[in-house]
Amino acid sequence: MNVLFSLITLIALLTSPAISFPRLDPKSLQELLKRGTESNACPFSKNSAHALTKRQIGFDPIAQRVSTSGKYVWKAPNLAAGDKRGPCPGLNALANHGYLPHNGVAPAATIIQAVNQVYGMALDLGTFLAAFGTVFNGDPLSLTPGFSIGGPASIGLGGTLSSLGITRTPSGLTGSHNNYEGDTSATRGDLYAVGNNDLLQLPLFEQYYDTLLENTPAPQQYSALFPFRQARFNHSIHTNPYFFFPQFAGVFVSHAGYAFPPALMSNKSAQYPSGYLDKATFKSFFGVTGEPGNFKYQPGFIASVLEYAQHDPRLLSIGGSTGTTDSFTGLDLTNFTNGIYNAATLAQGNNLQCFISQLVQAEAPGVLAGVYGDLTTKALEVLRESLGKGLEGLGCPELRGVEGGMYERFPGYRRGD
Repeated sequence: MNVLFSLITLIALLTSPAISFPRLDPKSLQELLKRGTESNACPFSKNSAHALTKRQIGFDPIAQRVSTSGKYVWKAPNLAAGDKRGPCPGLNALANHGYLPHNGVAPAATIIQAVNQVYGMALDLGTFLAAFGTVFNGDPLSLTPGFSIGGPASIGLGGTLSSLGITRTPSGLTGSHNNYEGDTSATRGDLYAVGNNDLLQLPLFEQYYDTLLENTPAPQQYSALFPFRQARFNHSIHTNPYFFFPQFAGVFVSHAGYAFPPALMSNKSAQYPSGYLDKATFKSFFGVTGEPGNFKYQPGFIASVLEYAQHDPRLLSIGGSTGTTDSFTGLDLTNFTNGIYNAATLAQGNNLQCFISQLVQAEAPGVLAGVYGDLTTKALEVLRESLGKGLEGLGCPELRGVEGGMYERFPGYRRGD
């Protein structure tokens, strides 16, 4: 499969006036579907020499086994170190298991191979999706064209134009609203209604979970999701004044959130040769724990921090030794944050992620002034924009400042000046 040829072809198609999609009434849609299956002009019509064979349904426990051990064992992303994760749980899982680069920035060819190998996605569909993501949200000019499955990234892509500063840093899928990611998602909120498009919304997840039929083959599970899909579409119409439903991000890709979990995340067996998506597997793909009515969701790296803190709460302490060994003392968070957080609330909901990001913003001016001098204001703008996007939609309590003077009791802090 020539990825570069696919990219060039896609660019040509997308710059043609013929790519526009007018609204179709039911009669016109039926006519279009009829022509698509009968016309010899269609390269993949049933009369074409290139006609696609219908995907065979069967169960082969050896050929269909997907490894999650050895080099493919699950490993949490280190978001603080720059790993990228985004709105697609399927791609996130591939990166967590090493089928994609763990940093979440992958060549298109690697993505095509991974979605085919792990999920059984057809090569033509995988190539099209990877090519589109690369052209619009990645780096198509690199020697290894590809994109970030999360936020902006240029590391590892380094295209000819981007390396010369002629184009901006590729946005990645999180920054792809209305050209790849779109409104009416099954588990994410509309960007301009919720404030972010990459964080899972538990109420939506629970609706999906409740609608997912148990002990039912995957095709029937998918069919049963139609009322939920229709409700999500109507909800965007009724609640989002900025709702937009374009041809690719809307008509095509937004549908994937409903079709892909039963089709690609289900487990095949002798009983369910076409697949069955049980609810435990569904939860694991989306990083959700707990039971209905008490679901918990912690995005990425924060979940791994809290997992260790459950065994030793000191790992959430800010503090240090007071001049002797074995004298570690944690700050009183209530006093440090002027009553906004305490040791008990820090591990609840999104509070840890909120607190860390807010603390960085609060302390950044003093730290950066010694590094950037007159350019400190510009550096702070970049930092605040980045952190601000990460906090949108989390419902963070307002932290107006911290009592930085409380650090002075720790000799290790003073030695860093």
